[in-house]
Amino acid sequence: MSTTTLYTTEALSTGDGRNGEVRSLDGVLDEVLAVPKEMGGPGGDRTNPEQLFAAGYAACFHNGLRLIAAQQDVKVPGSTVTSTVSLLSKEDGGFTLAVKLSVHLPGVEQTTADRLVQTTHQVCPYSNATRGNIDVILEATV
Repeated sequence: MSTTTLYTTEALSTGDGRNGEVRSLDGVLDEVLAVPKEMGGPGGDRTNPEQLFAAGYAACFHNGLRLIAAQQDVKVPGSTVTSTVSLLSKEDGGFTLAVKLSVHLPGVEQTTADRLVQTTHQVCPYSNATRGNIDVILEATV
C-alpha cells in the first residue's frame, strides 16, 4: 500500500515541557503551557498538551465525519464533535491517554448517526494513529 504526503508541519517545544511554550515553525500556533491545577500546576488561562490533542482530534474527526456524510448523501448541518481527553497514570509508573468522542448529529436518524461515526472512526487519521494504543469511546447523539 503506497501513501502520498498531503501535508507536513512542525512544532517546537521550549522551556520546561508542560510549563514551557510550543509554537509551530510558521508562528500560527504559539502557546504558553501550564500544568493544570488538577495535576498540581498553576493552571489558569494557559493550555496543555491534552487540550491541544483534544482540539486536534475533534477537528480532524469532524472534518472526516462531514466528508463521509457527504459521500453517503447525508446532510449534517449543526453537527458537532466533542473530544474528551483524559491523562491516566499506569501502575508501572507510565502514562497513557483515553478519549471519548461525542458526536452530535441533530436531525439524523440514530442508526445513520451510529454508522457515520463508526465509518469516520475507520478513516480519521487520529483514530488510525491511536487504534490499539489507547481506549477511544464513540458516542453518537441525534
